[in-house]
Amino acid sequence: MASSEPTVAPIVAKAPPLLEVKDLAVHFPVGRRGLFGGPGGVLKAVDGVSFTVYRGETLGLVGESGSGKTTVGRAVLKAIEPTAGSVTLHLGNETIDVTGLEGRALKGVWRHMQMIFQDPYSSLNPRMTVADIIGEPLLVNGVASGVELRRLVVEIAKRCGFNIDHINRYPHAFSGGQRQRVAIARALILNPAFVVCDEPVSALDVSIQAQVLNLLKDLQRRLDLTYLFIAHDLATVAYACDRVAVMYLGQLVEVAPTRKLFYTPLHPYTEALMSAIPVADPDWPTRRVQLRGERPSPMDPPTGCRFRTRCRFAQEVCATTAPQLTEHEPGHYVSCHFAGELELAGAMDHPAARVDNR
Repeated sequence: MASSEPTVAPIVAKAPPLLEVKDLAVHFPVGRRGLFGGPGGVLKAVDGVSFTVYRGETLGLVGESGSGKTTVGRAVLKAIEPTAGSVTLHLGNETIDVTGLEGRALKGVWRHMQMIFQDPYSSLNPRMTVADIIGEPLLVNGVASGVELRRLVVEIAKRCGFNIDHINRYPHAFSGGQRQRVAIARALILNPAFVVCDEPVSALDVSIQAQVLNLLKDLQRRLDLTYLFIAHDLATVAYACDRVAVMYLGQLVEVAPTRKLFYTPLHPYTEALMSAIPVADPDWPTRRVQLRGERPSPMDPPTGCRFRTRCRFAQEVCATTAPQLTEHEPGHYVSCHFAGELELAGAMDHPAARVDNR
């Protein structure tokens, strides 16, 4: 996205839940620390995350590098094995416990849950043509072959804005934007209900990002898709997402409709993220919120509130009691002992960033 003050996505009416995640945890055992280091331990990449994704919406998942965003996305699909928690998929009248599936049953559910990866240069097989890459999920799942497979490949490639005259070429012949269109087509050819978009535009030129974002929104509308949108770029999140969940050190600290989160954050960490959005006005005074210290290690997180070691509002209770993610306002959840009592600034203070109340 070229704009530094994003147009905020409108709030969608609440639809039936498509995906429910409860107390999701992903812990990795770690060996000895360094060549002469002490004993290892457990890296808590994701530690007790719960959220709901409603049918037809885009839920953004944001946070600094190492917060656990991508791990959440992979664990939801069971591309990595969760340590604890549950992931429930609602398909029509059918309720599926994804975390309890293995083997062929899990493969069957993957037809309804797909992923678009961050880097189109490494996620495509360089030895396969575009037609073979897009059509591979149909072959693997025994959905189509021969003429019918070719028809479906051409159809989804057209929908994704790919030039079908070049469909028999190899990935190296295309730009990053074209490759990402191939990756999107591959993810959607099975007509999934839920798609994890893991930084889908971060590896692309800024001039191409808006095109791919608009493509994703158009496909969502046409194919009735639901997205979990993982990103660093807050301008992209504001444009693409209906609601946003903020992660810090493996846990959710705030979940709210996009407009509320950008205008009126309730968690100090969210305020710090919003203050990092640049304003394209040299005369506008900067008010960057500087976080003190370094991000703690997920192998040894702080007691109580995990953000307290960097929070300028931290008090004694923050060290002894972990705050719970609770609904402070309708649809606005926050994990902070002093939610609503703090004077926090949003990202939309600059007049150029004002948006109408759509």
